[in-house]
Amino acid sequence: MHLRFRSWLSVSGFLVACGSPSQSSGPATPGSGDSGSGSNQADGRSGSDASAGSSSGGSGSPSIDSGAGSTSSGSGGGSTSSGSSSGGSGTDASPPADGASPPSAGTKFVGNITTNGAVRSDFATYWNQITPENEGKWGSVEATQGTFNWTALDAIHTYAQSHGVVFKEHNFIWGSQQPSWIANLSASQQQAAVQAWMQAFCGRYPDTKLIDVVNEPPPHTTPSYANGIGGTGASGYDWIVNAFKWARAACPNAILVLNDYNNIEYSADNSHFIAIVNAIKAAGAPIDAIGAQAHDAYKLSASTVQGFLDKLAATGLPVYITEYDINLADDTQQEMVMQTEFPMFWNDSNVKGITLWGYIVGSTWEANTGLMTSSGTMRPAMSWLVDFLKTHP
Repeated sequence: MHLRFRSWLSVSGFLVACGSPSQSSGPATPGSGDSGSGSNQADGRSGSDASAGSSSGGSGSPSIDSGAGSTSSGSGGGSTSSGSSSGGSGTDASPPADGASPPSAGTKFVGNITTNGAVRSDFATYWNQITPENEGKWGSVEATQGTFNWTALDAIHTYAQSHGVVFKEHNFIWGSQQPSWIANLSASQQQAAVQAWMQAFCGRYPDTKLIDVVNEPPPHTTPSYANGIGGTGASGYDWIVNAFKWARAACPNAILVLNDYNNIEYSADNSHFIAIVNAIKAAGAPIDAIGAQAHDAYKLSASTVQGFLDKLAATGLPVYITEYDINLADDTQQEMVMQTEFPMFWNDSNVKGITLWGYIVGSTWEANTGLMTSSGTMRPAMSWLVDFLKTHP
């Protein structure tokens, strides 16, 4: 199941959810980031680069329902130590055996992100998967070494559990929005800090379904501590290999994703990304899936995007569309792109889930990507999407 719709009524030609409040629920935690508090920053595209830019589950894999009813301990509790853990979610603590199917998020989902650091109370009306926009980034959680502030993530995770929404972590390692203190550590200390971060997160949220383990690998970004966690090594990307191995040890049941932008939009980026995937697989990285952000897909023909998607799928890994948006101010143009591209993603058996990168007008990282006003008035692209998903289970 992809969306759960409550009762609907038509107002001035738009579909509006009955009783859907316009206020966000949960703590209004500001988004972290290098560009300042509260910024709706997407990952790693700034300046001119902003525009350049098989079912995987076995029979014993976790289902799409993330365990409604169990809640994270210490919800809303501010800073806690890395020893905190969430309430029992029933997940198996053992990693998949050699040759076994990787974990599965269940049925193909259509998800979205937090809005201005919180989960809107209408979120589950439209989406059944959630990604923290900034709240899950290491720099947001552990700004001071050894002090973990889980407040925002607790609220997101609790909402996901109570509404049957798939919870995804974004992200463990990235070349941006990482804690500044790690640059001052020795290599061995950096390695220990990365592992401690992963273990702390997975200890608290062991039922996490998907994790962007490494976000925007080179040449797009490289973390300052890459050499401390393995450097290039024999594979050329040993630090990425190690990151996946440590993530598997910490969160054995999560789908581990390598996430990047431009990999279904531009030939050079597509080829380079595939080369990284093949290199880390050969070196033993337990990578389960590919993440394609798809921010620039709206600029290209569907056939071009499909061709690059097919090349990613040829690696043998499932693909998740992780940060889709359509940066068009004209309602008709935005709707036309949605009508052309979304069904392509939805009908592709290699695409296991689609996450849009924001939906509230005025609260998305790009000015024209919003799909609905804070009071519930939908742009035509959103109205079309709602209708499409009602008739395409």
